[in-house]
Amino acid sequence: MPQINLLPWRQIQRAQRQKDFGLLALGALLAAAAVTLLTTWGITSAIDRQHERNELLKQEISELDKQITEILGLEAQRGRLVSRMEIIERLQRSRPEVVHVFDQLARTLPDGVYLTSVKQSDKKLELKGIAQSSTRVSTLMRNIEASQWLADPQLQVVETAKQGGSGSEFTLFATQKSATPAEDENKPQRKNRAAGASGS
Repeated sequence: MPQINLLPWRQIQRAQRQKDFGLLALGALLAAAAVTLLTTWGITSAIDRQHERNELLKQEISELDKQITEILGLEAQRGRLVSRMEIIERLQRSRPEVVHVFDQLARTLPDGVYLTSVKQSDKKLELKGIAQSSTRVSTLMRNIEASQWLADPQLQVVETAKQGGSGSEFTLFATQKSATPAEDENKPQRKNRAAGASGS
């Protein structure tokens, strides 16, 4: 004889399904919350690490800026020292040139020409003097042109001597020449040769 189930099995099955769905929904919510928390924690940790890196980079950049400032200061100091050394070296080279210039002036003066004033501004020389004639002044200019230490003679003024003197007063400009590098290089060689000759 067949058995008939009179219990409300459909309601029980529906209730079981609703219960299972509720458990699955709760599990999904818990999993989503856990994933959200983990993601938030990971992002926060990454942001914190990036902030630490940024602070470290700022410190390193600050140190580099200080070092760059020190290097620039040292470069400026080095430039000043190099400029001073160049000035000192130039003065050292020009020291004997003054002696040569005055010696050359004495050699270039022809008879009948007398200097009353000699002024120098950098490489420019202003010569004032008295000459017996304009021919003597021309000779002086030719001597300056052929000189080793003087060049570019330019006659500025020639006028009759005042105070009843004889001859003409003149103003002449010339340029001081510096020793050429070849001459500077030959000087030590000449000294070495002289030393070798004296030693032999």
